[in-house]
Amino acid sequence: MNKDKLRRYLQFLLVVLAAGAIYPLIYLKSNYQESILEVFGMSLQQLNTIYSILGMVFVVGYFPSGLLSDKFSAKKLLTLSLLGTSLGGFWFAQVPDYSSVVIIFCIWGIFSVFTFWSSHMKLVKLLARENEEGKFFGILDGGRGVVEAVLASVALMIFSGFLGDSLAIEDKKAAIVAVIYMYSAALFITAVLIGIFVEDDKKMVSSKAVVGKAEVDKFRFSDVLKLFKNKYVYLQGGIIFMGYAVFWTVYYLGGFLETNVGVDPVTVGTIMVIVLWMRPVGGFIGGFLADKIGKTNTIMGALSGAGACLLATALLPVTLGSSFFYGLIVLLAVFLYAIRGTYWSLLGEAKIDAAIMGTAIGVISFIGYLPDIILPIYNSFLFNTFGGNGGYNAYFISSAVLGALGVVLALVFAKLHRNEKQAKEKLVAEVQNA
Repeated sequence: MNKDKLRRYLQFLLVVLAAGAIYPLIYLKSNYQESILEVFGMSLQQLNTIYSILGMVFVVGYFPSGLLSDKFSAKKLLTLSLLGTSLGGFWFAQVPDYSSVVIIFCIWGIFSVFTFWSSHMKLVKLLARENEEGKFFGILDGGRGVVEAVLASVALMIFSGFLGDSLAIEDKKAAIVAVIYMYSAALFITAVLIGIFVEDDKKMVSSKAVVGKAEVDKFRFSDVLKLFKNKYVYLQGGIIFMGYAVFWTVYYLGGFLETNVGVDPVTVGTIMVIVLWMRPVGGFIGGFLADKIGKTNTIMGALSGAGACLLATALLPVTLGSSFFYGLIVLLAVFLYAIRGTYWSLLGEAKIDAAIMGTAIGVISFIGYLPDIILPIYNSFLFNTFGGNGGYNAYFISSAVLGALGVVLALVFAKLHRNEKQAKEKLVAEVQNA
């Protein structure tokens, strides 16, 4: 392996580390909700309000995050994001009052999307060569899953080590504070590594220009108008919207097993841990296939496979037995994570100038991640209409339909790209023969 490739891979792995380390601290409630409520003296309603505020900060931050990453150094923004989130974590570890916690989550929302999201995606795009984009984006999502799983395992050891068999509030406080410190320290260390070892994105663009793969250009706000005339931006946003909406079913698989299949909570927890470890499996497989058989082919295959599994989960009788549904759900997880690991690889075929790549990521993200706002409302409607058991079935079936719409959008994307490529080749041939 030559020095250039080794340097690129090292920088890429640090970006993956950053992506895997920044969100677990923000979503600490996933594993420690009850302890957080007790230690911080909050009600569940107050905690839900905090996450609603966080979601609004996220949605507002996607588009300007792209403008920011094109106007300023993506590397410096990434470093700032990790440091800001880390410092927010150190403040959180002091167990402040409710109003301060709200401020901390707003700070996290700013540093984990506004300054982070488009910056880290742009760096991955610039570090990947044209024939590596599928693999890089697949590894980004799968590797992020590995980092999250490893950190979660360390956090669990720390938490159980401090708490032991005690139920005392003082011991719970010591345990949760130790976990918060661990995540905050991991972010701080990652920020330092990014600052030292990752190149400035302007230098990356210049390096690509040397080999004729990109043109060095400066960001201009007037160029942003090009994005709104680029049909690939809307198509990719739509593909991510459908793919992310299908992926959202992963949050309901445990509830389905317990409510519809009648599986006990401990076994459900075990199956969902296995589902979590399918993230690197699905991400790596999806990224590998994207570079071998084509990005749109891989996305269509993953969406089709997930849709088929969802229909089977919703329509097949539960009398088939719990073991059957365990296997079906683990297989579904592979497809779901393959979707997440590949839909961003289409950036290389979207005909977007490097100078406005970050802005494009912001626009596409705003469209693609709207399910975060829409699906909670939609699912409340389904469960109120069809009840507990029927709500899961209705949700899975409607998600399969969205997956089919995603396949259609991917077909349109592929056809447009193929037609434009053929037209360009024809024009070149005519010029050469003239």
